[in-house]
Amino acid sequence: MSLAGLFPIDKWNFKSQSILNSLPEDERADLYSHMQEQRYGKGEIIFREGAVASGIFFIKKGKVKKYQVDQAGKEQIIYVANTGELIGYHAILAEEHYPDSAATLEESIISFIPKEDFTAVLERSSVLPRRLLKALSHEFTVLTNSISVFAHRSVKERLAIALIVLRERFKAETLPGEEIVINLSRSDLANMVGTGNENIVRFLTEFKAAGILNTQGRKIWITDIKELIRLSGYGLSG
Repeated sequence: MSLAGLFPIDKWNFKSQSILNSLPEDERADLYSHMQEQRYGKGEIIFREGAVASGIFFIKKGKVKKYQVDQAGKEQIIYVANTGELIGYHAILAEEHYPDSAATLEESIISFIPKEDFTAVLERSSVLPRRLLKALSHEFTVLTNSISVFAHRSVKERLAIALIVLRERFKAETLPGEEIVINLSRSDLANMVGTGNENIVRFLTEFKAAGILNTQGRKIWITDIKELIRLSGYGLSG
């Protein structure tokens, strides 16, 4: 089911896929020629917050969580990046250290582009700078929206929103006719919502009893997306 007209999914998704997809063939080939492919197991660290930015990463296959860790050691997941997305380029463009950490949520294939090669392609390209600026501008809108939601929505509403967004993330790699399965640990879901595991378990149980979703282990199936949208607060006020 499409979310068009029901939920503003564009306010929750970065659009870094468009950076490479819309490049002229010669410029894309130039960038791809510098990629160094590596396989990661589930839960492996790609880069850490505060580390020297050595390059950017292209997710060839898999899912990656971008997160920060507070002084108490608790994670706050900022975003779940999908196949086809770029991560780590903010630090390169700003000439700063990585502002967050990244780790795989599942077995993934990720290509690394060294900083020097990326900046060289950037300087030669007539299109890439504009694409990056457009992507960064949209990501600012997404992050501003997320901050606003965390300030004004309840935990229950934030969980509903997280499940809607995650459904779209996992839908991207689901074959037509197959059920969309959100495969995420309860702790990662809690870190995405900004609450404790006990609240996640309680509300998932409540949603399941209401016929909104089904669960099996860490897997979640949404069975009533319209009711989930209503519970998110977007069904009434947008």
